[in-house]
Amino acid sequence: VSNQRRLLSGLTGVLDDCFCDIESIDVFNNFKIYPRIQKLTERDYFRYYRVNLNRPCPFWADDSHCSIKDCQVEPCPEYSQVANANTDIVDCEQAQDLGAINSTLSNYSKEAFEDWARHDDAQDHFCELDDETSPDADYVDLLLNPERYTGYKGPSAWRVWNSIYEENCFKPRSVYRPLNPLVPPRGKGCSSSLCLEKRVFYRLISGLHSSINIHLCAEYLLAEGWGKSLWGPNVQEFRQRFDPAETKGEGTRRLKNLYFLYLIELRALSKVAPYFDRAFVNLYTGDRQEDQASKELLLQFFNETKAFPMHFDEKSMFAGQKIEAKTLKEEFRLHFKNISRIMDCVGCSKCRLWGKLQTQGLGTALKILFSEKEIKNLPEHSPSKGFQLTRQEIVALLNGFGRLSTSIHQLHSFRALLKEKR
Repeated sequence: VSNQRRLLSGLTGVLDDCFCDIESIDVFNNFKIYPRIQKLTERDYFRYYRVNLNRPCPFWADDSHCSIKDCQVEPCPEYSQVANANTDIVDCEQAQDLGAINSTLSNYSKEAFEDWARHDDAQDHFCELDDETSPDADYVDLLLNPERYTGYKGPSAWRVWNSIYEENCFKPRSVYRPLNPLVPPRGKGCSSSLCLEKRVFYRLISGLHSSINIHLCAEYLLAEGWGKSLWGPNVQEFRQRFDPAETKGEGTRRLKNLYFLYLIELRALSKVAPYFDRAFVNLYTGDRQEDQASKELLLQFFNETKAFPMHFDEKSMFAGQKIEAKTLKEEFRLHFKNISRIMDCVGCSKCRLWGKLQTQGLGTALKILFSEKEIKNLPEHSPSKGFQLTRQEIVALLNGFGRLSTSIHQLHSFRALLKEKR
């Protein structure tokens, strides 16, 4: 009971590095943002994500094994062949036996995506982006592939996250990477003495990790019956990941980093609104009524994000001398890009899908925050060479933030469940 009370009481007050309190974010998200982002990500434009799930891990040999069916993802058949039957994953069941996606992209045309890609600005990407025309990339229906617990854990999963944290802390590659994520790495680690930019970087990755863990705890496989599985919240699993007593005092900090990440992406969304305000920017699906309705919902959503009174002030970052600030920003970008490549080392296909999407969403948010001048100077009636968003980036940005909004909403539910158990 005392441990549960510590978890609940510690998650309150003002966040570090900004002037916003957790209670205000809870109210704003749960009543203003969460209902709108749920409706928005159900629209045709946002539900299909093109992703390459077959890239080899660039850092080590992939020795992971998927042991249960919920790891697998089957692409939409209209634009791809039946894929993802990785011969190395011998323990997985066949894709056709997984209740996989059977929908099509009937409202889309391949030419439309190619037209969109021609306007891409390939500069200043924070993530490794899948090639729109790559034969190894497939369209996946996100609504039919929900992010939830798949059984993917152990040394393979630990190694991915430890590699990410090593990159995040700006360490050289020679630093030892432990398999157990609860064991601190050898050598100099991240600390409060880091400059703001590097401290922010750490908190973004920690927040992303926390968000993913909350999704897995909230959509946990509780029971498996005849042809039907029961999914729901697992309070014990949540406590193991976030209870101060179970995490050596780190759990509350992890959750605060989730809120910090939410603020960063919320700020990016509020700043990119002028890009979509322009009349010629359409969310093209081939259905004019669908496109118009989707854009109206998107603009309403942006109006909500702009109304938040306590936005993160990104002007405090990279505010030193020009040369020093430019060097630090580039270092920041390259480390994040490397982390996005580590996602190709995730052994579970569904985990890899959502990891890549949320990483790309965060990378797109950072691209927006560091392109303020370009966004202000956008031409009203034509694309800008200085700032462009690809369809992939837009889908990742909105769905990635949707995952953050959902995790805070789920966190509210977990807090209620913990109170019931006291």
